[in-house]
This record gives sequence, C-alpha cells and structure tokens, in this order.
Amino acid sequence: MTKIKQKIKKKAINRKEKKYFVNQETYKKRFIVLGVFVVALFALLAGRLYQVMLRDNAKYKEELTSLAITTVEGDSTPRGRILDRNGRVIVDNKAVKMIYYDKEKTRSTEEEIALAYTVSSHLSLKYDHLTDTMKRTFFVAKNPEEAKKRITEEEWKKLEQRKLTSDDIENLELERVTDDELNAFTEEDKKAAYLYYLMNRGYSYDEKEIKSEGVTEEEYAYIAENNASLPGFNTKLGWERSYPYGDVFRTILGSIAKIPSEEKEEYLRKGYALNDVVGVSYLEKQYEEYLKGEKAIYQVINSHELELVKEGTRGNDIVLTIDIELQKELEQILDEEILSTKGQPNTEYYNRSYAIIQDPSTGEILAMAGRQAIEDGQGGYRMIDCTAGIMTSPMTSGSVVKGASMLVGYNTGAIQIGEYQVDECVKLKGVKEKCSWKTLGRINDIDALALSSNVYQFKTAMKVAGYQYSYDMPFKVDKTVFDTYRNTFKEFGLGVKTEIDLPVESLGYTSDNTAGGLLLDFVMGQYDTYTPIQLSQYISTIANGGTRYQPHLLKEVHASSETEELGEVIYTFEPNALNTVNTKPEYLNRVKEGFHAVTTASYGLGRDYIDASHDPSGKTGTSQSFTDADKDGIIDTPTVSTAFIGYAPSTNPQMSITVTSPDSSIENPNNSFSTLVTKRITKKASDAYFARYP
Repeated sequence: MTKIKQKIKKKAINRKEKKYFVNQETYKKRFIVLGVFVVALFALLAGRLYQVMLRDNAKYKEELTSLAITTVEGDSTPRGRILDRNGRVIVDNKAVKMIYYDKEKTRSTEEEIALAYTVSSHLSLKYDHLTDTMKRTFFVAKNPEEAKKRITEEEWKKLEQRKLTSDDIENLELERVTDDELNAFTEEDKKAAYLYYLMNRGYSYDEKEIKSEGVTEEEYAYIAENNASLPGFNTKLGWERSYPYGDVFRTILGSIAKIPSEEKEEYLRKGYALNDVVGVSYLEKQYEEYLKGEKAIYQVINSHELELVKEGTRGNDIVLTIDIELQKELEQILDEEILSTKGQPNTEYYNRSYAIIQDPSTGEILAMAGRQAIEDGQGGYRMIDCTAGIMTSPMTSGSVVKGASMLVGYNTGAIQIGEYQVDECVKLKGVKEKCSWKTLGRINDIDALALSSNVYQFKTAMKVAGYQYSYDMPFKVDKTVFDTYRNTFKEFGLGVKTEIDLPVESLGYTSDNTAGGLLLDFVMGQYDTYTPIQLSQYISTIANGGTRYQPHLLKEVHASSETEELGEVIYTFEPNALNTVNTKPEYLNRVKEGFHAVTTASYGLGRDYIDASHDPSGKTGTSQSFTDADKDGIIDTPTVSTAFIGYAPSTNPQMSITVTSPDSSIENPNNSFSTLVTKRITKKASDAYFARYP
C-alpha cells in the first residue's frame, strides 16, 4: 500500500512540473508578443506626435486661429437687376433711408417704454394702424404690477399646478385691461404704444424695421445724431426694388419679402438669416439663387470692433426673353379691346383675354399678358393684371385642337392623306345629334381644317375606335381609345405641364368618363381643358416641325458688376427639347398645310387674324363653356369661349401667337351677335410684333 501511494505522488509531482514548464513557456511567449505590441504602439504614437507637432504644425495653428476668430455677416445687399432681351432694365434697386431698432436682452421693458415715448415724438408714424391688442399689450407692459393684481389667487395656484400656462396668464392680463383704460390713451400714448409694438414684433433677435417709407431728412438726422442716447435705434441706407416700366409685366416679375414663416426651415438650411429678403413669387422666386446678393463678412476684433474681411456684392443680373416694349404694347392692346368689347351685345360674362407671343424654334417667350376688366363701382371698369392665368386658368379650347386630332387619324391609319368624308349631322344611340357649325358636304382633310368640320373629326374618331358610322348606331369605347388621343395630345404639350420656368403651373381638367359621345366632344376640343401656355406650346410644336420645347422667360445670367454695364455671361438658357412628336413628317406637314389653308384660303375661317403679307398659318376655336354668373360657387351658366393659335411665316416660322378669350359671348336667341375680340387682339398683336421684327 505504501509503495503504491508513493508512486502516485511521484506521478502527480511530474505532472505539476510539466504543467509549470509548459505555462512558463506560454507566458514567456505572451510577454514577448505584448512587448512587441507596446513598442509598436509607442512607435506609432511617436510618429503621430511628430506628424502633429512638427509636420502639421502650421495647419493646426491655422485651424486654431480660425476657430478663435468670430465672423459676422453684414446687412443684405441689393439683388441683381432684371433686364429685357434688348438690355432695357425692367427691375432695379434704389436706396432708401431706414430707421431700425436692435433689441437687446439686457434692456428692460421700462427702458423700452421710455424710448418709445421719446422717439415717437420725433417720428411721423401711421399709428392709425394701432389696434386694441397693441394698446392692451402696451398698458400691461407699462403697468406690470397692476396687471398682476388682476390675476386671482386661484389662477396663480393653477399656474403652480400647471393647469394654466404663463401664456394663459398673459392673455388674462390683456383681457382685463378695461375699455375705460384704453379710451384714456392720449395721442402721445398712442404714438408710443405703436412704436413699442414695432420695437417688439417678429423674432426677438431680428433687426426691427421702424420706418423705411417716407423717412424725412429731419427724422433721419435726429436718429443718426442721437443714437448714443437712444440705445438700439439707428439709421442706415437700405434698398428696395424699383420698376422703370411701372406695372408692365409686374405680376410675373414677382415680389420680394422677408422669409415666409412656413419656409423658414428650408431657407435656414440654405444659409439664410431669418430677416433676409427673398423672392416670394414668380421670377423673383424662380431665380432667387442668381438674384440674391452676397453679404459682406466682418471679423470681430476686441469683442466689439469689426474688420471687413469680404466685400458684399450685388446679386447677378438676369436677362429675360421678354421684349418689354412689345410687352407694354400687348398689354395696351388687351386693355383697349377688352374695354371696347364690354360695350358690345352678349358680353355680360366676358371680362378677360390672354395672349402669348413665342419663338417656336427655341421656346423663348417674347411677350405674354392677361388683362381683366373689373367693375370700378361707378358704372365703369378698371383693368387689372391677370397674366398668371396663362399658366393657371384652363378653358375648353374648341377647334384649335383639331390639328392634333387629325394627326391621330393619320397615325392609326383611320384616315389617309387627302381622304374625303361627308360632313353631315351624326346621330348615335342615346346621344343627341351632333353637327358642324353648318353642313359642309363632301370634304377632304385640308378642307376639314380650313372649314373647322366637327363631323370629319367625329367620323375619324369612330374609325380609330373600330367603327364605321351608321345612323343611330351604338358607340361604346374603352379607355384605350381616349389614351390613344391623349397620348398624342401630350406630345404637343396638351394635358401635361409645359415646364415653363415659373414656380406655378396648372394641368387643366380631364375625366375618366369614357362614354362614346364624350370622345366626340374630346376630338373637337369640347371635353378636356387646357391653359393658354399649353396651347402656345402646342402651336409652337406644330410650327417648328414636331419638337416640343420648354417655354422659358430666362435668356442669360450675367455676373454682378460695379457699373451699369452687364458683367460676363455665367449662364445661358439653351433651348430645351422635351420630346418630339411620334409621327411621320408627311402627316405633320399635312396638318400644317391645313392650318395654312385656315388663314390663307378664300374660304378659311382664320383669314385676317394675321396679315396675309406675313404668310400665316393657324387655327380658330370656338367652344361651349360655363361660368359662375351669380357668384354662388357653381359654374352653371352657358357661355361661348374663343381662341386662336397661329404662326408666321408658314415656312421657317419666326413667331407663334396664342390668344384666348374665355366666356367672350353668350348664346342669345334674340340676338345672334358674337364678339370678334379674339380676332382683333390677334391682328393687332401680330402687327405689333412684325412692326418690331419685320
């Protein structure tokens, strides 16, 4: 037993020794690896210290300096000018004297009230804009302890219990200012109250504009000379937009204003300050990135002194495609013709017309105007601008669309070039009889356009849908037939956005109703509605041979210069082809031949819309439409609207013109007179164009 035990112990000892030696070897290897790692780490650290302290020393000194320097921006600088295609300035800047107030957190309400009384006695302010709310606010600010006494103990407890907010308490204080206390305001109190409101409106950190219109030399001098004793008040020369051509094209030029509250986050992301002035509509908004000025940059020295780092610069100048003199003349033509037409029979609901003159080979808009007559309250009318309606006011355009409708017939093989059809009233089952404006008999495709045959388009549409017309036949179509027509119309810009370079544009009206009778309405322009700019893009596409160009108002952008001369060109708007019409050249040429007959054939319905000496082509349109005659919000009174689209010369067109006159007449069983206002506007406008561009 003893020997066995001893043997066991010996084995255990050997096992321990072996384990010890194995572990010792393992630890040794681990220490070596760890040592190598530590050495490598120190080498890396040393290398990094060498890089930072010696090689990159200058770089980090520069970064430290930049972090230690505080820079601030100066006031907003004037925007770029807007010029017409011939270099005439149509939007400029002019210097204006301004009085402003900087609110500081350290300035007490009591001090501000004292300032309001002092300064208001030296300024002429329109304090008739003073409201009861402003007066209540001033009373509470002036009498804070009295206002607090009017809050009950129960209301103070509710504030502590968070059942009321501090805003609720403030509102209660305002409500409890009595009418007698408001009526006791003297003229001096009213002036001070209104100035106090101006000193505190808007964001607390905003510079408060006190007066920028009609600042007199005396007012300006008083603030400038006494600003040391009137803390926060100061003067500066600001700027505002000026319009050498007055209200001509005024709406589309756009407006500027402080950043709208609903867009502040977007502008802040772009680096604007909340008190910056930006374009808020039309061209000013569309081309904000070019027109905005660059502010001066200052470095803060010794906590309060400023050193100019970078000069502020005026915004870039933009040159438009518009000829402002032609634009002016176009607006005058519209004013005269609209007012003249209001004295004609059956024009009770007519009050506006639109006109566009375009270069069909580039998409450039040379002039576009909408004018509207509104009652002046003295039995007459005054004219207002409604040019925005060119992009936003669709109407049933009538027969002007028949060129596109005819093209669908050619493309689908429903008709052939030169094909004759009989123009007669057609009757479909369940649909009222449909006719042309008169029975035209057997006519071909050219005559159908020249004489504006509805029936030729009806019978063609039936063939497109797979029908051969017979009296009182059922006529059912599915969506694919409408799609066939609408897809071709869209290639011309009808029923889609034209992509004009303005921030707003409407599509017009369309419907999913696919009744057979509605297809017949569609092909003669009596179903879907289109805006004037869509019609202009449509006729321009026909004129140039089938390329749909983006209509545009911007021609060039020039870098800001220190003189009245334009700087270098930094951007040119190149013609932007959106698509080409999917058809054979011979089909489009056939439509153009028909449009030429409209204006030049002895029987064409568009004769004398454009002077024959210019070899014009075009298409007239008359449509049944509806208006809200009694202003009850329901469009239910039938009217007649008219349109004309055209271009000249027919070979290598130089211009296209579109004129629309919604609700120009009413159907009167006692008097068949229908005004020709659209024809007169077209003739005078085209004459004005060719007088300038012979």
